[in-house]
Amino acid sequence: MIAKMDIEQLGKQVVDAAMLVHRELGPGLLESSYEQCLAFELGRCGIAVERQKALPLVYQGMKIDGGYRVDLLVAERVIIELKAVERIEPIHRAQVLAYLRLSKLQLAYLVNFNVRLLSEGLHRVVLGLPEPAWRSRRP
Repeated sequence: MIAKMDIEQLGKQVVDAAMLVHRELGPGLLESSYEQCLAFELGRCGIAVERQKALPLVYQGMKIDGGYRVDLLVAERVIIELKAVERIEPIHRAQVLAYLRLSKLQLAYLVNFNVRLLSEGLHRVVLGLPEPAWRSRRP
C-alpha cells in the first residue's frame, strides 16, 4: 500500500488510470466492465479501492438503508461514479453531489466511458475544495 497521498495526487492517479482503461477498451462496453478494470488499475498502483461501497443515508440520527452504492471508493477519500451513456445529464451530476454530501467527502469523478475521447467524459466534482492551481490557469 502506498503512503497516504494528497487528495489532488490521488485525483491525478484516478484520472491516469481511467485514461489507461479507456485507451485499452474504448467505448461501448458495460459500466460494470469499466468498473472492474479501473479498480484493477488503481489496485496495481497500490491504491485501496472498494467496489459497490454501501452509502447509508442518515436522517435526523436514523440510519436508512436506501440502497445507495458508490461505484468505486478510492483510498476512502475519492468517489468515482461510472457511466456508459450517450451523454452526462444533470441528474448524474446531482447524484454525485448527493454522494459527496452523504459521505462527507470532498472529491468525486463522474466518468462516462461511452465517449470517443475520455477527456470528453471526465468530470471532476468537488464539494468545499478549492480549485487546484493547475485548473485556474485557463485563459
